[in-house]
Amino acid sequence: MKYTQYFLHVRKRPDHAIIKNEWIKDTIDNPFHTEVQSDSRIRKWKKITEEDKFLRVILLPDGETVHNAFFDRSFKEELK
Repeated sequence: MKYTQYFLHVRKRPDHAIIKNEWIKDTIDNPFHTEVQSDSRIRKWKKITEEDKFLRVILLPDGETVHNAFFDRSFKEELK
């Protein structure tokens, strides 16, 4: 996976450091829900059963560079 410098910096925070690379990869490859933002970045969500939370991964428009990844407390499973 490719990452932005922003992601690498934010990844050092304790609330982001717990997010496993395998969860990010699985969210990219097998999302529960996907949206394209107005700036062409791509949002993907997947439920991480180990945490019982939805992970949101934001990719650059190239569809492969991770810009951010975090547990999205406001995501509703009914959105799909």
